[in-house]
Amino acid sequence: MRKWRRRARTVRLRFTVLYGVMFLLSGVGLLAITNLVGLGGTRVAQPATPGTPPVEPTTLTAAFDRIAWLQAQLSDTHAAQSRQLLIGSAVALAVMGVVSVVLGRVIAGRVLRPLRMITTAARRISADNLHERLAVQGPADEVKDLADTIDELLERLEGSFAAQRRFVANASHELRTPLATMRASLDVALAKPEPVPAQTAALADRLRTELDQVDRLLEGFLMLTRTQHGALADRTTLSLSRLATAALNARTTDIAAKSLTIHSGSIHSLGTADDSAWTQGNRTLLTRMIDNVIDNAITHNHQGGWIRLAATTDGTTARLVVETGGRIFDQEQVDRLAQPFQRLGADRTRSDNGSGLGLSIVAAIAAAHGGALDLRARPEGGLRVAVSLPLAAMPAKVPA
Repeated sequence: MRKWRRRARTVRLRFTVLYGVMFLLSGVGLLAITNLVGLGGTRVAQPATPGTPPVEPTTLTAAFDRIAWLQAQLSDTHAAQSRQLLIGSAVALAVMGVVSVVLGRVIAGRVLRPLRMITTAARRISADNLHERLAVQGPADEVKDLADTIDELLERLEGSFAAQRRFVANASHELRTPLATMRASLDVALAKPEPVPAQTAALADRLRTELDQVDRLLEGFLMLTRTQHGALADRTTLSLSRLATAALNARTTDIAAKSLTIHSGSIHSLGTADDSAWTQGNRTLLTRMIDNVIDNAITHNHQGGWIRLAATTDGTTARLVVETGGRIFDQEQVDRLAQPFQRLGADRTRSDNGSGLGLSIVAAIAAAHGGALDLRARPEGGLRVAVSLPLAAMPAKVPA
């Protein structure tokens, strides 16, 4: 019902109804004038009652009777013609009404075709392909003016996005130099032969920790900028199961420190033959994406918790699902985790030493590869992180 209401409000339908109604009103008016004129011409004076024709006139009275009979016959003939004209006009009006609606829909479709093309092209353009333009061809009319205006708007948006990305990349690169200088100065100060006061050493450790945090933040900015540029060079076929297994193997110390239990659904050891969740993409970016998901599951887990991983396929999509236990979260808060600097609760603001860009980088990398990130709050408590990517065929020669 709602779909019909939306369709009923389309411009094409309004044009069709307007065209049809105007045609019908014009036809009704034309037929009314025609019938009034025709009926006016059929009026005769002193109509006589029809009957059998009188005999040949032999007297003046008989002649008048003959004339009256002829007038009655003529009146009946005109009345029959008027009825036929009215019926024919009604039939013609109905037929032309149907024809007018069909023609109105066709004409409205042709008039609105450029607008539909503009709408389709505008929906296809996003932040990842702002370089595309509508480029509508045709006469300089209102539709072309609208398309040219949208193209100019897209050009300004592309320039704004490019300037923003260049600023983030340049600022991140430029800030690395003073950070490196500050870290080197701390190391030199602590390496002096004189005894370093305990308070100074503690302050240096605190500063080094903060510098590491800023360095991770800048690295996240650079990764976001690289991903959002859409430059996916060196595409190769990779296994989500193998990337997740490698990430887990590289973090065995962190997992043991928190006494976490790993439940692997379809995550197998390296070299397993039934590994089917393969996709195509940049190895560096996909590795960083999986690392961020695993790091998020480890860092934001509680002592003695668990992590469940599964790499699955559904025929067209390769999916990596990572679930963790914990307290119950609000889904509205979870939905915001894919945005930069968003965290869950006060326990995720300072104690995790994170930059707040982990899942936003995951979402950006997944989108750059034609996939998506889905975050769900588990009803039992904890989070469910699912990364979906286009499925690729397993290579004939699986790398070791």
